[in-house]
Amino acid sequence: MRVLLTSAGLETEEIKECFVDMAGKDMSFVKALFIPTAAIDADAIEVLPKCMNDLLKCGISDKNIDVFDLHTGMEFEKLQQYDVVYLCGGNTRYLLGRINETGFHKSLRAYINDNGLVIGVSAGSLIFSNNLEHNLGLIDTKLDVHCITGERRGKLAYPLKDNVKLTNTCALVLRDFPDGMEIIGE
Repeated sequence: MRVLLTSAGLETEEIKECFVDMAGKDMSFVKALFIPTAAIDADAIEVLPKCMNDLLKCGISDKNIDVFDLHTGMEFEKLQQYDVVYLCGGNTRYLLGRINETGFHKSLRAYINDNGLVIGVSAGSLIFSNNLEHNLGLIDTKLDVHCITGERRGKLAYPLKDNVKLTNTCALVLRDFPDGMEIIGE
């Protein structure tokens, strides 16, 4: 499992380096699936270029980034061709609804279980937590994003406490669940 849950994406050098390390290959060869579906209001749409820049500043070529807006599902076999799935922020309920309605939740869970790399940003992180019904069930807790104070850096014990808080400069890293959960950043 290689999942990076954030409030604000690759906001710090440490989070960016963690992502590059998790990708495990030359970034110029990384193929990314960029999902802006949650960005349905003006504030979220305004942040989309910053989200795209997260991938570009790591060295991923723009020709290796496919935008997918979840108007349909995507079979697991097709999803496997991507080295990373980047889920943008915005309206969590809308994003989760589209994922479930299109059946993408099945492919995404299979992708994660097959060691696919996923980055969640804000709403793209919340869909994996207990914040809403019919969530993707990756972490069995409530997740808060954009917090002033967040969790302390370091390994997290399983089961997680009832509520994990992320600032804009920290991330919840999931590897080898449940033993590989940690907070990076501040």
